[in-house]
Amino acid sequence: MCVCCGHTSAFLLVCDCISRFHSGMATSDDVRDNVKKYYGSRLESSCDLQTSATSCSLPCRPPPRSVTEALSLVHPEVTKRFFGCGLPFPAKLDGCRVLDLGSGSGRDCYAFSKLVGPSGHVTGIDMTEELITASRQYVEYHQCKFGYEEPNITFVKGYMEKLIEAGIPRDSIDVVISNCVICLCPDKRNVLQQAYDVLKVGGELYFSDMYASCVIPDHMKQDPVLWGEGMSGSLFWKDLISLAHDVGFSSPHLVSASHIEVHSSELKAKAGDIRYASGTYRLFKLPKRPVMSGATVTYKGTVAEFPDQLDFHSSNCFKKDVAVEVNGEMAAILQNSRFSSDFKVQMFDKHSSSSESTQCCHLNPFLLADKRGSSVKQCSKTGK
Repeated sequence: MCVCCGHTSAFLLVCDCISRFHSGMATSDDVRDNVKKYYGSRLESSCDLQTSATSCSLPCRPPPRSVTEALSLVHPEVTKRFFGCGLPFPAKLDGCRVLDLGSGSGRDCYAFSKLVGPSGHVTGIDMTEELITASRQYVEYHQCKFGYEEPNITFVKGYMEKLIEAGIPRDSIDVVISNCVICLCPDKRNVLQQAYDVLKVGGELYFSDMYASCVIPDHMKQDPVLWGEGMSGSLFWKDLISLAHDVGFSSPHLVSASHIEVHSSELKAKAGDIRYASGTYRLFKLPKRPVMSGATVTYKGTVAEFPDQLDFHSSNCFKKDVAVEVNGEMAAILQNSRFSSDFKVQMFDKHSSSSESTQCCHLNPFLLADKRGSSVKQCSKTGK
């Protein structure tokens, strides 16, 4: 949710948190209170953004028509208060139950509402009262706009670290989405754990976020402005891999990436040599003991809008009727996820490793952004 704002009065809105941050006594609650004020009180519209960045993670290919059409149908007032960046819209959502972490104004939720269709359901969860109230105002509008007999969307006030407590049932969600908000949360392990818990077996976490080129030092985590910017809370990209495995997810798959340019001299000085990139990853919840055997898989061309090939991640696309060898983990994903009917899978007898490379270079968002020569401006929330 890389948000940009040029109002110097922003510092007045976090004055009650600053003393605790600077004294080194900032707690997770302090961080959340600070972020609430940034997003709930400071920003009135996307016109407050100081950069022209509209996507912090550029996709490999243009989004399918269904996504652009769904976004175009969202009420202008909802889009006006949307401050996310990234385009976390995976394929094959019809009939799915989708959960959006940090749903903000509800723009992505309403687009998903169109994409999942009347038989699907979308839940948006956000901790900011102002944004939840604003997003709920347009439920009936979009129900009528999409021609649904009943609304298929719900907005819940709560924390993404406490999904079960907020009323999201375990093993109930097909796809969990997040658009650049996990970097604003101090407890990322719990976010991933809760996402894992509410997903069905075979379900997917598909999310865009900010990542750092190294581990963020402790002194940066005591700065409320850097927290509001997402810079203090950006995860070292390699730590995502170990964190995903610890929680129980499959290895992450990097879908797209862009460099994030920090133009503010003050923020640059605070960040030092740390670089930032935006990356979109997808993780799957597999059965506890999946059959980890390699396989030859053949895409049938049956996913809507992808008749010729299905791009699964940045280094792997499946062409229709072309047999491809995959490792054990990918075979397990294709057999257990919502894509199972779209592939012919012929298993090998031998065991196959779940990882493609011990160096994980294919998961590095900085390398992918270099390869594509893509970058976006840093989304400054303070204008400093």
